[in-house]
Amino acid sequence: MVTSSAEALEFLTRGAITVKGRMPWSTNVTLLVQVALDGVTAPAVYKPARGERPLWDFAPGLWKRELAAYLLSEALGWGLVPPTVARDGPHGEGALQLFVDADFEQHYFTLLEDRARHASLQRICAFDLVANNADRKSGHCLLGRDGRIWAIDNGLCFHVEPKLRTVIWEFGGAPIPAPLLDDVRRLLARGLPPPLAALLAPPERAALRARARAVVDDGEFPEESEGHRYPWPLV
Repeated sequence: MVTSSAEALEFLTRGAITVKGRMPWSTNVTLLVQVALDGVTAPAVYKPARGERPLWDFAPGLWKRELAAYLLSEALGWGLVPPTVARDGPHGEGALQLFVDADFEQHYFTLLEDRARHASLQRICAFDLVANNADRKSGHCLLGRDGRIWAIDNGLCFHVEPKLRTVIWEFGGAPIPAPLLDDVRRLLARGLPPPLAALLAPPERAALRARARAVVDDGEFPEESEGHRYPWPLV
């Protein structure tokens, strides 16, 4: 059993990968795989570069953005994105992410009904502001069996232009909690970790720092009144 983030990264990096099948309803090729190492097996999600559909506004290599999202979450200390590594797997290079054992009946809109979960959802909202997430669907918020809320499918992040599209607008106009702002300030003070910086082009790094500074300076969640910044489908 994988019991820590460090163990998960080692497991994903060194484990043997066996493809079990394709995940349904995915635009790009997303494969459910089994990873095995030293007698331990666990499911994971493998997104190979060769299975990506070309986009007009994002360069090839969305799998690198999946990895960058994990590294940003860890740099902020928020632990939102499941452990993710770069792997040269059965179908070439791509991202390998630990599979979340989740209650798949739950998603952002259902989780929002429980006020006790609002703090976790606000953290995802703040993360998406910094990462410039262009595709935060409701189904990208998973309730793990351990009670944690995870943020998955982060490949459309880190564009230099404003691309925010998300279902999380219920907190618009509310103050961003002070602990989250403190975490963003620490990231700005320390600078981007080298592994994260290496995955982004210089203009993307500059834009990331600018967004982080704007989050701190504004101190409030943005509002959406025109309905232009929602992804489709919503779930």
